[in-house]
Amino acid sequence: MAKRVARKVPNKKYLTFKGRMVMIGFGSIGQGVLPLILRHINIKPEQIVIITDEMRGGEAEAERYGVEFVEKRLTESNVRATLDNRLGEGDFLVNLSVEVASTALIELCQKKGVRYLDTCIEPWPGGYTDPNLSVSRRSNYALRDTMLKLKPRYEGGPTAVVAHGANPGLVSHFVKQALMNIAHDTGVKTAAPTTREGWGKLAQRLGIKVIHIAERDTQVSKKPKEVGEFVNTWSIDGFVSEGGQPAEMGWGTHEKALPPDGKRHTFGCDAAIYLNRPGLLTQTRTWTPIEGPFHGFIITHNESISIADYLTVRDGKKVTYRPTVHYAYHPCDQAIMSMHEIAGKNLKQQKRQRLIVDEVVSGRDELGVLLMGHKKGAYWYGSQIDIKEARSLVPYNNATSIQVVAPVLSGIIWALENPNRGIVEADEMDFARNLEICMPYLGPVVGKYSDWTPLQDRGVLFPEDLDKSDPWQFKNFRVV
Repeated sequence: MAKRVARKVPNKKYLTFKGRMVMIGFGSIGQGVLPLILRHINIKPEQIVIITDEMRGGEAEAERYGVEFVEKRLTESNVRATLDNRLGEGDFLVNLSVEVASTALIELCQKKGVRYLDTCIEPWPGGYTDPNLSVSRRSNYALRDTMLKLKPRYEGGPTAVVAHGANPGLVSHFVKQALMNIAHDTGVKTAAPTTREGWGKLAQRLGIKVIHIAERDTQVSKKPKEVGEFVNTWSIDGFVSEGGQPAEMGWGTHEKALPPDGKRHTFGCDAAIYLNRPGLLTQTRTWTPIEGPFHGFIITHNESISIADYLTVRDGKKVTYRPTVHYAYHPCDQAIMSMHEIAGKNLKQQKRQRLIVDEVVSGRDELGVLLMGHKKGAYWYGSQIDIKEARSLVPYNNATSIQVVAPVLSGIIWALENPNRGIVEADEMDFARNLEICMPYLGPVVGKYSDWTPLQDRGVLFPEDLDKSDPWQFKNFRVV
């Protein structure tokens, strides 16, 4: 497919919102999305309040836009009292925080008639690291399972969009568009499915065996990382938390055997497995158009489970098809050095943090989905925005954050356009509508085929245990 590059930033107001909007958390994503909310939603600054536990420079932006800024840490004991008088029927809660339980906020919103959006499912403090919890119970699979148990209770309630940033979120819409593109290019005539079963059967018909959320961040700062410092282009607390969780992946029906350290869960949908090791110590082979082949980290994300679950095909209770799905992430080089340092300290996080937004001097974030196993081999579809274009589109962003804030905006708009859908994941939303809103902020959006497989250039200098009969087996992807 040809590149689609949006050079002119639209100022379209998609809708009018008359209620109150509360934003919890105001790190890189909150600061990046506020200008977009004010640009594309007819809302007055005095309707918005930001609640965050740390200033981190965001108070200056809030003051610039005339938005109320409250410095307060939300806890289990004060969350209801803090939000009760600030939220009522018809209002909207945008949750961009860490260590504030998503389920607690959603239940509060459901009872008060408030719409909701978050970018990941968060637990209260300790949920990722409690040694009294099993590895399985510290997983994203477990967090998602807890969330899904709320769905029937609040069916038809105010819309709560769960896990809708770049990934999870935007990448689920990329997967659907990629499936349609592959179908067109391989002569499979089909309209866009309208049901979960329809999407699963299309993926099965196309022969999709593996889906990577394949991302390479090449942004750099002139200031080098110092010892005892974690440097990243997006939330450091969020990245370290998920990197310390077990590596997780949706587990495909084509896989012949579990990895030696792989485990199934004893509860839930059974669409995924986990490894008995953290994601920031687990690597996989993957591919993007600009970077080519590289090693990425299997950092756990909700989409690895939700996409695999959504595309599952069943014959009665028997699963007949499911792809293997996981994140394959190479962060910016300074974050790589930070990860090596934290790994050498038994996952103890550095005390100093530095988000590189304004100080990025070059680079891009190449984020997309890599669908493998079909007639044409491998197909990557996604965003290749660079720092220069990101800055020209919206303030307070770099090439990574803009890929998150665009789907936060689209998720808010979709929730307001579909106000009574209860709890929904990205996979259940209108992919075309969300992409329509996001596209102007994604830079070049590219679809590219490749003959790459994880067997490429393997076993030449050193013997390896490979399955050459099926290149798409997980054992061929994993870096050991």
